Amino acid sequence: MSQQQGSEQPAVIGLSPLRGMPWPTPDPFLFCVHHVDAYPAGNERMGPTASLAGRQLGQDFDGRDGWNMYHGTVVPGFPQHPHRGFETVTVVRSGLLDHSDSLGAAARFGGGDVQWLTAGSGVLHSEMFPLLKKDQPNPVELFQIWLNLPSADKLVTPHFSMLWDHVIPRHVARDEAGRTTEVTVVAGTLGEVKAPPPPPKSWAARADSDVAIWTLKLAPGARWTLPAAARGSNRFLYFFKGSALKVGGRAIPASHVLQLRPDVDAVLENGPDEAELLMLQGRPINEPVVQHGPFVMNSRQEIQQAFSDYQRTGFGGWPWKSDDPVHAREEGRFARHADGRLERPT
Repeated sequence: MSQQQGSEQPAVIGLSPLRGMPWPTPDPFLFCVHHVDAYPAGNERMGPTASLAGRQLGQDFDGRDGWNMYHGTVVPGFPQHPHRGFETVTVVRSGLLDHSDSLGAAARFGGGDVQWLTAGSGVLHSEMFPLLKKDQPNPVELFQIWLNLPSADKLVTPHFSMLWDHVIPRHVARDEAGRTTEVTVVAGTLGEVKAPPPPPKSWAARADSDVAIWTLKLAPGARWTLPAAARGSNRFLYFFKGSALKVGGRAIPASHVLQLRPDVDAVLENGPDEAELLMLQGRPINEPVVQHGPFVMNSRQEIQQAFSDYQRTGFGGWPWKSDDPVHAREEGRFARHADGRLERPT
Protein backbone atom coordinates (compact mmCIF):
# COMPACT_ATOMS: atom_id res chain seq x y z
CA MET A 1 0.00 0.00 0.00
CA SER A 2 1.59 3.27 -1.13
CA GLN A 3 2.36 6.22 1.15
CA GLN A 4 0.72 9.62 0.69
CA GLN A 5 2.84 12.50 -0.51
CA GLY A 6 5.65 13.57 1.82
CA SER A 7 6.18 11.89 5.14
CA GLU A 8 2.50 11.78 6.13
CA GLN A 9 1.10 8.42 7.10
CA PRO A 10 -1.78 7.11 4.95
CA ALA A 11 -5.22 7.51 6.49
CA VAL A 12 -6.51 4.25 4.99
CA ILE A 13 -4.65 1.13 6.08
CA GLY A 14 -7.17 -1.51 5.00
CA LEU A 15 -10.04 -1.83 2.54
CA SER A 16 -12.51 -4.62 1.78
CA PRO A 17 -15.98 -4.97 0.25
CA LEU A 18 -19.11 -5.02 2.39
CA ARG A 19 -20.78 -8.32 1.60
CA GLY A 20 -23.86 -9.72 3.30
CA MET A 21 -24.36 -9.82 7.05
CA PRO A 22 -22.75 -9.25 9.49
CA TRP A 23 -20.10 -6.68 8.68
CA PRO A 24 -16.52 -7.16 9.95
CA THR A 25 -15.82 -5.31 13.20
CA PRO A 26 -12.72 -4.43 15.25
CA ASP A 27 -12.12 -5.05 18.96
CA PRO A 28 -13.90 -3.80 21.15
CA PHE A 29 -16.84 -4.44 18.77
CA LEU A 30 -18.08 -7.94 18.07
CA PHE A 31 -20.81 -7.62 15.44
CA CYS A 32 -22.54 -5.10 13.20
CA VAL A 33 -25.52 -5.69 10.94
CA HIS A 34 -27.40 -3.22 8.76
CA HIS A 35 -31.04 -4.18 8.29
CA VAL A 36 -32.83 -2.49 5.37
CA ASP A 37 -36.32 -3.87 4.73
CA ALA A 38 -38.96 -2.42 2.38
CA TYR A 39 -41.96 -3.84 4.25
CA PRO A 40 -45.42 -3.48 2.68
CA ALA A 41 -48.52 -2.20 4.46
CA GLY A 42 -49.42 -3.94 7.70
CA ASN A 43 -52.35 -6.23 8.40
CA GLU A 44 -54.57 -6.43 11.50
CA ARG A 45 -51.84 -8.29 13.41
CA MET A 46 -49.13 -5.78 12.41
CA GLY A 47 -47.52 -8.26 10.05
CA PRO A 48 -47.10 -7.79 6.29
CA THR A 49 -50.18 -7.78 4.07
CA ALA A 50 -48.24 -9.79 1.48
CA SER A 51 -48.42 -13.56 1.31
CA LEU A 52 -45.80 -15.43 3.32
CA ALA A 53 -46.03 -18.50 1.10
CA GLY A 54 -42.64 -19.77 0.00
CA ARG A 55 -40.73 -18.10 2.83
CA GLN A 56 -38.77 -20.18 5.30
CA LEU A 57 -40.64 -18.86 8.30
CA GLY A 58 -38.56 -18.82 11.44
CA GLN A 59 -35.37 -18.43 9.39
CA ASP A 60 -36.22 -15.97 6.62
CA PHE A 61 -33.09 -14.05 5.57
CA ASP A 62 -33.30 -14.29 1.76
CA GLY A 63 -34.44 -10.70 1.10
CA ARG A 64 -37.36 -11.84 -1.03
CA ASP A 65 -39.31 -8.84 -2.38
CA GLY A 66 -36.90 -6.57 -0.54
CA TRP A 67 -37.69 -7.65 3.02
CA ASN A 68 -37.28 -10.46 5.55
CA MET A 69 -39.36 -11.97 8.31
CA TYR A 70 -36.12 -12.99 10.10
CA HIS A 71 -37.16 -15.29 12.97
CA GLY A 72 -40.70 -13.88 13.10
CA THR A 73 -43.69 -15.85 11.87
CA VAL A 74 -46.45 -13.21 12.12
CA VAL A 75 -44.59 -9.92 12.72
CA PRO A 76 -41.05 -9.58 11.35
CA GLY A 77 -38.22 -9.58 13.84
CA PHE A 78 -36.45 -11.60 16.48
CA PRO A 79 -38.58 -13.36 19.14
CA GLN A 80 -37.14 -13.91 22.62
CA HIS A 81 -33.51 -15.00 22.77
CA PRO A 82 -30.76 -14.77 25.42
CA HIS A 83 -27.55 -12.75 25.66
CA ARG A 84 -24.65 -12.72 28.10
CA GLY A 85 -21.30 -10.97 28.28
CA PHE A 86 -21.68 -7.96 25.96
CA GLU A 87 -23.93 -5.04 24.97
CA THR A 88 -26.31 -4.41 22.09
CA VAL A 89 -26.57 -0.92 20.62
CA THR A 90 -29.59 -0.69 18.30
CA VAL A 91 -29.86 2.40 16.10
CA VAL A 92 -33.28 2.52 14.42
CA ARG A 93 -33.02 5.04 11.59
CA SER A 94 -36.51 4.46 10.16
CA GLY A 95 -39.49 2.36 11.16
CA LEU A 96 -40.18 1.07 14.64
CA LEU A 97 -38.90 -1.66 16.94
CA ASP A 98 -40.87 -3.21 19.81
CA HIS A 99 -38.64 -4.39 22.66
CA SER A 100 -39.60 -6.70 25.55
CA ASP A 101 -37.21 -8.38 27.98
CA SER A 102 -36.85 -10.68 30.97
CA LEU A 103 -36.26 -7.69 33.26
CA GLY A 104 -39.87 -6.73 32.62
CA ALA A 105 -38.79 -3.73 30.57
CA ALA A 106 -40.49 -2.82 27.29
CA ALA A 107 -40.15 -0.13 24.66
CA ARG A 108 -41.24 1.08 21.25
CA PHE A 109 -38.65 3.22 19.52
CA GLY A 110 -37.52 4.37 16.08
CA GLY A 111 -36.93 7.32 13.82
CA GLY A 112 -33.40 7.91 15.09
CA ASP A 113 -33.80 6.51 18.61
CA VAL A 114 -31.12 4.22 20.05
CA GLN A 115 -31.49 1.44 22.60
CA TRP A 116 -28.40 0.46 24.59
CA LEU A 117 -28.73 -2.81 26.47
CA THR A 118 -26.00 -4.18 28.74
CA ALA A 119 -26.70 -7.92 28.77
CA GLY A 120 -24.10 -8.55 31.47
CA SER A 121 -24.90 -11.66 33.50
CA GLY A 122 -27.80 -12.55 31.25
CA VAL A 123 -31.00 -11.22 29.74
CA LEU A 124 -33.71 -12.43 27.37
CA HIS A 125 -35.18 -9.97 24.93
CA SER A 126 -37.33 -9.85 21.81
CA GLU A 127 -37.03 -7.31 19.01
CA MET A 128 -40.05 -7.16 16.72
CA PHE A 129 -40.77 -4.79 13.82
CA PRO A 130 -44.50 -3.90 13.98
CA LEU A 131 -45.96 -2.71 10.67
CA LEU A 132 -48.38 -0.08 11.97
CA LYS A 133 -49.41 1.59 8.72
CA LYS A 134 -52.27 -0.21 7.00
CA ASP A 135 -52.44 1.91 3.86
CA GLN A 136 -48.80 2.52 2.98
CA PRO A 137 -45.40 0.81 3.14
CA ASN A 138 -43.56 0.36 6.46
CA PRO A 139 -39.83 0.60 5.65
CA VAL A 140 -37.36 -0.30 8.41
CA GLU A 141 -33.66 0.56 8.57
CA LEU A 142 -31.47 -0.09 11.58
CA PHE A 143 -28.01 -0.95 12.76
CA GLN A 144 -27.44 -3.44 15.52
CA ILE A 145 -23.97 -3.26 16.99
CA TRP A 146 -22.50 -5.57 19.64
CA LEU A 147 -19.96 -3.97 21.96
CA ASN A 148 -17.88 -6.32 24.08
CA LEU A 149 -17.53 -6.14 27.86
CA PRO A 150 -14.19 -6.70 29.60
CA SER A 151 -13.87 -9.76 31.83
CA ALA A 152 -14.35 -7.64 34.96
CA ASP A 153 -17.82 -6.62 33.75
CA LYS A 154 -19.02 -9.73 31.92
CA LEU A 155 -21.43 -10.62 34.73
CA VAL A 156 -22.66 -7.17 35.77
CA THR A 157 -26.37 -6.63 36.42
CA PRO A 158 -28.20 -6.14 33.10
CA HIS A 159 -29.05 -2.54 32.29
CA PHE A 160 -31.59 -1.19 29.78
CA SER A 161 -31.46 2.41 28.55
CA MET A 162 -32.89 4.57 25.79
CA LEU A 163 -31.22 7.40 23.89
CA TRP A 164 -34.09 9.26 22.25
CA ASP A 165 -33.53 10.91 18.89
CA HIS A 166 -33.90 14.44 20.26
CA VAL A 167 -31.06 14.01 22.81
CA ILE A 168 -28.57 12.53 20.32
CA PRO A 169 -26.44 15.44 19.04
CA ARG A 170 -25.79 16.22 15.40
CA HIS A 171 -22.83 18.22 14.24
CA VAL A 172 -23.28 19.97 10.88
CA ALA A 173 -20.16 21.24 9.13
CA ARG A 174 -20.01 23.26 5.89
CA ASP A 175 -17.03 23.21 3.59
CA GLU A 176 -15.76 26.24 1.65
CA ALA A 177 -18.40 25.63 -1.04
CA GLY A 178 -21.18 25.43 1.56
CA ARG A 179 -21.70 21.69 1.17
CA THR A 180 -22.73 19.96 4.38
CA THR A 181 -21.52 17.00 6.37
CA GLU A 182 -23.81 15.92 9.21
CA VAL A 183 -22.38 13.71 11.97
CA THR A 184 -24.74 11.99 14.41
CA VAL A 185 -22.85 11.26 17.62
CA VAL A 186 -24.39 8.18 19.27
CA ALA A 187 -21.30 7.56 21.40
CA GLY A 188 -18.12 9.51 21.96
CA THR A 189 -17.15 13.14 21.44
CA LEU A 190 -16.61 15.27 18.36
CA GLY A 191 -15.04 18.57 19.37
CA GLU A 192 -17.54 20.20 21.72
CA VAL A 193 -20.28 17.75 20.72
CA LYS A 194 -20.72 14.98 23.26
CA ALA A 195 -23.04 11.98 23.07
CA PRO A 196 -25.41 11.10 25.92
CA PRO A 197 -23.75 8.93 28.59
CA PRO A 198 -23.64 5.19 27.87
CA PRO A 199 -24.72 2.63 30.50
CA PRO A 200 -22.55 2.78 33.61
CA LYS A 201 -20.70 -0.51 33.12
CA SER A 202 -20.18 -0.14 29.38
CA TRP A 203 -16.64 -0.19 27.98
CA ALA A 204 -17.72 3.12 26.41
CA ALA A 205 -18.23 4.59 29.90
CA ARG A 206 -14.49 4.37 30.62
CA ALA A 207 -12.78 7.69 30.04
CA ASP A 208 -9.86 6.14 28.14
CA SER A 209 -11.87 3.73 25.96
CA ASP A 210 -12.08 6.19 23.02
CA VAL A 211 -15.34 4.51 21.92
CA ALA A 212 -17.21 6.36 19.18
CA ILE A 213 -20.30 5.34 17.23
CA TRP A 214 -21.10 7.95 14.57
CA THR A 215 -23.12 8.09 11.39
CA LEU A 216 -22.04 10.55 8.69
CA LYS A 217 -24.09 12.04 5.87
CA LEU A 218 -22.20 13.95 3.17
CA ALA A 219 -23.90 16.13 0.58
CA PRO A 220 -22.81 15.61 -3.03
CA GLY A 221 -19.28 16.94 -3.43
CA ALA A 222 -18.89 17.69 0.29
CA ARG A 223 -15.45 17.74 1.88
CA TRP A 224 -14.86 17.17 5.61
CA THR A 225 -11.91 16.23 7.79
CA LEU A 226 -12.44 13.40 10.27
CA PRO A 227 -10.26 14.37 13.23
CA ALA A 228 -7.66 11.98 14.59
CA ALA A 229 -8.47 9.65 17.46
CA ALA A 230 -6.22 8.19 20.15
CA ARG A 231 -3.15 6.23 19.13
CA GLY A 232 -3.78 2.51 19.58
CA SER A 233 -7.53 2.69 18.98
CA ASN A 234 -9.25 0.72 16.26
CA ARG A 235 -11.26 2.74 13.74
CA PHE A 236 -13.48 1.33 10.96
CA LEU A 237 -15.52 3.38 8.49
CA TYR A 238 -18.36 1.68 6.60
CA PHE A 239 -19.29 3.33 3.28
CA PHE A 240 -22.80 1.91 2.87
CA LYS A 241 -24.58 4.54 0.74
CA GLY A 242 -23.22 6.57 -2.16
CA SER A 243 -21.36 6.02 -5.40
CA ALA A 244 -17.87 7.42 -4.91
CA LEU A 245 -15.69 8.70 -2.09
CA LYS A 246 -12.10 9.68 -1.46
CA VAL A 247 -10.51 9.24 1.95
CA GLY A 248 -7.04 10.65 2.48
CA GLY A 249 -6.79 11.05 -1.29
CA ARG A 250 -7.55 7.39 -1.93
CA ALA A 251 -10.55 6.47 -4.10
CA ILE A 252 -13.00 4.23 -2.26
CA PRO A 253 -15.54 2.15 -4.20
CA ALA A 254 -19.14 2.00 -3.04
CA SER A 255 -20.08 -0.54 -0.36
CA HIS A 256 -16.67 -0.94 1.25
CA VAL A 257 -15.31 -0.93 4.79
CA LEU A 258 -12.14 1.01 5.54
CA GLN A 259 -9.71 0.49 8.37
CA LEU A 260 -8.30 3.90 9.24
CA ARG A 261 -5.09 4.88 10.95
CA PRO A 262 -6.59 6.32 14.16
CA ASP A 263 -4.03 8.97 15.03
CA VAL A 264 -4.09 10.94 11.76
CA ASP A 265 -6.79 13.19 10.33
CA ALA A 266 -8.69 11.69 7.40
CA VAL A 267 -9.97 14.04 4.68
CA LEU A 268 -13.26 12.81 3.20
CA GLU A 269 -14.21 14.03 -0.27
CA ASN A 270 -17.61 12.88 -1.49
CA GLY A 271 -18.56 12.06 -5.06
CA PRO A 272 -21.64 13.19 -7.03
CA ASP A 273 -24.29 11.50 -4.87
CA GLU A 274 -25.20 11.85 -1.20
CA ALA A 275 -23.07 9.47 0.87
CA GLU A 276 -23.65 7.86 4.25
CA LEU A 277 -21.13 6.12 6.48
CA LEU A 278 -21.00 4.46 9.87
CA MET A 279 -17.92 4.80 12.06
CA LEU A 280 -17.00 2.37 14.85
CA GLN A 281 -14.00 3.26 16.95
CA GLY A 282 -12.52 2.24 20.28
CA ARG A 283 -9.52 1.18 22.25
CA PRO A 284 -9.36 -2.63 22.06
CA ILE A 285 -10.12 -4.65 25.17
CA ASN A 286 -7.39 -7.12 24.15
CA GLU A 287 -8.85 -10.13 25.94
CA PRO A 288 -9.71 -13.59 24.60
CA VAL A 289 -13.09 -13.74 22.89
CA VAL A 290 -14.96 -17.04 22.98
CA GLN A 291 -18.39 -16.82 21.41
CA HIS A 292 -21.14 -19.37 21.05
CA GLY A 293 -24.27 -17.92 19.51
CA PRO A 294 -25.69 -15.29 21.88
CA PHE A 295 -23.02 -15.69 24.57
CA VAL A 296 -19.61 -13.98 24.46
CA MET A 297 -17.14 -14.81 27.22
CA ASN A 298 -13.39 -15.22 27.70
CA SER A 299 -13.12 -19.01 27.87
CA ARG A 300 -14.87 -22.19 26.79
CA GLN A 301 -15.60 -22.99 30.44
CA GLU A 302 -17.42 -19.66 30.83
CA ILE A 303 -19.51 -20.43 27.74
CA GLN A 304 -20.47 -23.79 29.24
CA GLN A 305 -21.39 -22.02 32.47
CA ALA A 306 -23.54 -19.55 30.51
CA PHE A 307 -25.53 -22.41 28.95
CA SER A 308 -25.88 -24.09 32.33
CA ASP A 309 -27.06 -20.89 33.99
CA TYR A 310 -29.51 -20.18 31.19
CA GLN A 311 -30.98 -23.68 31.37
CA ARG A 312 -31.24 -23.46 35.15
CA THR A 313 -32.55 -19.90 35.60
CA GLY A 314 -33.84 -18.77 32.22
CA PHE A 315 -32.08 -15.49 33.08
CA GLY A 316 -35.07 -14.56 35.20
CA GLY A 317 -37.74 -16.14 33.02
CA TRP A 318 -39.98 -14.68 30.33
CA PRO A 319 -42.83 -12.57 31.76
CA TRP A 320 -44.68 -12.03 28.46
CA LYS A 321 -47.60 -14.02 27.03
CA SER A 322 -45.80 -14.87 23.79
CA ASP A 323 -42.24 -15.18 22.55
CA ASP A 324 -42.82 -12.38 20.02
CA PRO A 325 -44.83 -9.67 21.81
CA VAL A 326 -45.75 -6.43 20.09
CA HIS A 327 -47.31 -3.41 21.73
CA ALA A 328 -50.71 -1.93 20.92
CA ARG A 329 -51.02 -0.37 17.47
CA GLU A 330 -52.00 3.00 18.92
CA GLU A 331 -49.06 3.06 21.34
CA GLY A 332 -46.47 5.76 20.66
CA ARG A 333 -42.74 5.67 21.36
CA PHE A 334 -42.07 4.83 25.00
CA ALA A 335 -39.83 2.93 27.39
CA ARG A 336 -41.05 1.20 30.53
CA HIS A 337 -38.15 0.25 32.76
CA ALA A 338 -37.90 -2.78 35.01
CA ASP A 339 -38.75 -0.62 38.04
CA GLY A 340 -41.97 0.53 36.38
CA ARG A 341 -40.69 4.00 35.43
CA LEU A 342 -42.33 5.18 32.21
CA GLU A 343 -40.30 7.29 29.82
CA ARG A 344 -41.50 9.02 26.66
CA PRO A 345 -39.59 11.25 24.25
CA THR A 346 -40.53 14.90 24.65
